[in-house]
Amino acid sequence: MNRIIPLILAVALFMENMDGTVIATSLPAIAIDIQTSPIALKLALTAYLVSLAIFIPVSGWMADRFGAKNVFRAAIAVFVFGSIACAVSNSLLAFVVSRFLQGMGGAMMTPVGRLVLVRSTPKDELVAAMSWLTVPALVGPLVGPPVGGFITTYFTWHWIFLINVPIGMIGIVLATRFLPESEPANVPPLDSIGFVLSGVAASGVVFGLSVVSLPALPPIVGFATVAVGVLCGVLYLFHARRAQNPLLALDLFRNQVFRSSVLGGGLFRIGIGAVPFLLPLMFQLAFGLTPFQSGMITFVTAIGAMGMKFVTTWIFRNFGFRRVLIAGSLMASGTIAINGFFTPETPYAVMLAVILAGGFIRSMFFTGINALAYADVSPEDTSKATPITAVAQQLCIALGVALAGGILEIQDKVHGGALTLTDFHIAFYLVAFVSALSAISFVRLAPDAGNAVSGYKGRPAKRVETVTSASSSGR
Repeated sequence: MNRIIPLILAVALFMENMDGTVIATSLPAIAIDIQTSPIALKLALTAYLVSLAIFIPVSGWMADRFGAKNVFRAAIAVFVFGSIACAVSNSLLAFVVSRFLQGMGGAMMTPVGRLVLVRSTPKDELVAAMSWLTVPALVGPLVGPPVGGFITTYFTWHWIFLINVPIGMIGIVLATRFLPESEPANVPPLDSIGFVLSGVAASGVVFGLSVVSLPALPPIVGFATVAVGVLCGVLYLFHARRAQNPLLALDLFRNQVFRSSVLGGGLFRIGIGAVPFLLPLMFQLAFGLTPFQSGMITFVTAIGAMGMKFVTTWIFRNFGFRRVLIAGSLMASGTIAINGFFTPETPYAVMLAVILAGGFIRSMFFTGINALAYADVSPEDTSKATPITAVAQQLCIALGVALAGGILEIQDKVHGGALTLTDFHIAFYLVAFVSALSAISFVRLAPDAGNAVSGYKGRPAKRVETVTSASSSGR
């Protein structure tokens, strides 16, 4: 396997994943500088997520129309330009618009980067390649808050964004030199109706859930926006059945392997998406730790994520996707539930061991899920599978944060006081249960599912179900 390709993509995706959370600890300083409130400034966080939700669905079409390599480089450039705009913003409106522009670049970087990797990697090496892309997604959100706090404390908040400029420039140079050329293909016209419906659907749900879980606007605005998003999602389903070349090829869900990857992985991400929200809050509100102490404890997850990539390929080759994903989903859910037993008296060594194990198992699980999504997808349909998986990931992570916030809000109203340690324990048990439900999707997989990717030889392959081009039928 040519390791330089996944490494280049991983660096770019790390920049994007870290930037999504790096400003969280810097909001007060930014708010003072641009003369607004930290609560209002959370609209900038939401603007970034909304931009991702709008433009991810069109990423596959863009990659086919203009070439995946060209789009990936352009996405880095847009992200860097948005970073510069953030650094020079002097008002709330300017900052929100700049974050939206950043999101446009990020929306293309992640799915198109994954598409470049899938197209340039033989299927029997895909698990090893995907393990490099799993690390940025797990490490970035954990590194972001402490890095943001450090830069804001010892420099100025502007450098949170300006640091992206040299990283982005290096990424463009390396991508130009090492990524394989990808010629633009003859593609049908853009499904403009599908683009509008899918964009409003995904962004409506993400925006609404963000408002509900991180209230910067009245909660009724969030609920109304979610309702609009769900309505547009239903309308898109009707549109996709009739369109000849729908933007999101839902025909791919007819394949059991792809369906299990997206739906099972989605349920798991709902639970996992809640953990970065719940754990620091519990450490700070219920344990009385400082943000820095909390960040240093949760950061051990990154060590587990990076350590797993060295053995992931061996695990899937020897046990296959079905066994590993069933066991991995249940074990990782168990590590979430164990967080519900932590108290201020729990030894730090025990907490660190549990969090480390959780990062280790989740890294393995996400590597497998990302690789399995392409196991039975034909080469001509990889550009259709990529935006679907990326949109599902964004929606499920937003659902996870909203679920965690909703559980805490209900608990707060039940006992009518400040949040207690028991409230956090209950939240961990519930989100762990949601994550464990993902195992049901993997139980239904055939024992030989994804063998061409995993290299598992435990049982002879009975069939190879390959998704035919979704564009052939249009339904």
